[in-house]
Amino acid sequence: MKALLEVLEPGDPDWELAHAIDPSRLPAHIAIIMDGNGRWAGRRHLPRVAGHQAGVAPVRATVETCARLGVKVLTLYAFSVENWKRPRAEVETLWRLLRYYLRQELPDLQKNDVRLQAIGRLDALPDAVRRELDFVIDATSANRGLLVNLAINYGGRAEIVDAVNAILEMARLDGSIGSLRLDEESIGANLYANACPDPDLLIRTSGEMRISNFLLWQIAYAELYVTGTLWPDFCRRDLLRAILEYQKRDRRYGGLSTGLPARSTELPAQPTGSGEPLVGALRPS
Repeated sequence: MKALLEVLEPGDPDWELAHAIDPSRLPAHIAIIMDGNGRWAGRRHLPRVAGHQAGVAPVRATVETCARLGVKVLTLYAFSVENWKRPRAEVETLWRLLRYYLRQELPDLQKNDVRLQAIGRLDALPDAVRRELDFVIDATSANRGLLVNLAINYGGRAEIVDAVNAILEMARLDGSIGSLRLDEESIGANLYANACPDPDLLIRTSGEMRISNFLLWQIAYAELYVTGTLWPDFCRRDLLRAILEYQKRDRRYGGLSTGLPARSTELPAQPTGSGEPLVGALRPS
């Protein structure tokens, strides 16, 4: 938190938001569905690729802000297993942008002590993308600050299927297939990022009210925050607002309320596209 306040100035709206955050109650793991690039471009009568290009800056700002706040893990939904259905030119542009981002951001990742890893079916990535990705993952492997998971060629259902198949394969190899019994612990231990805590806060931009096959196992008790802001317009202020809303929630994990913190009594804001939350109280009981 201190590192974030050092780059803000009194009078800046972000300063006020940052000072309102309780540093002892930060979400340890934030996951983001970065949605709205195409609509952002369409509203400006630009090709869809322009929206993807504009979406790089919010990634940079979000990673830096989480690192300065002291968030432990940030997972970004970069490319889903379903995204291969998009036009070939758009998919190839996404891969070029990812390689560009990795090359350009490595110095800042090192400066902010950020460690990068990727989750998904990575063997299906183009060779050039995989090489660039592996290089940055290796170069940042000794960093001990924020861990950034890039979900690439990722699907929540695919992850669970891969976890179960990995368990079955190990059982075949060690001869225990006949007595194998699956449980939550064994499946969880074979997920892509099994060492990470489950997300505390799931943010979705663009106002869409769906999960889109993202971290289906891990978000069972995540707090959900949906904003009408399109991803290219998402900024530090939007992230701070999401964290403040998270800190209003009473996380019960299916149990009874602890009474702390007090639950917000405000009605959900109406969609404005200005960063206001569309869902101010959507959470599991």
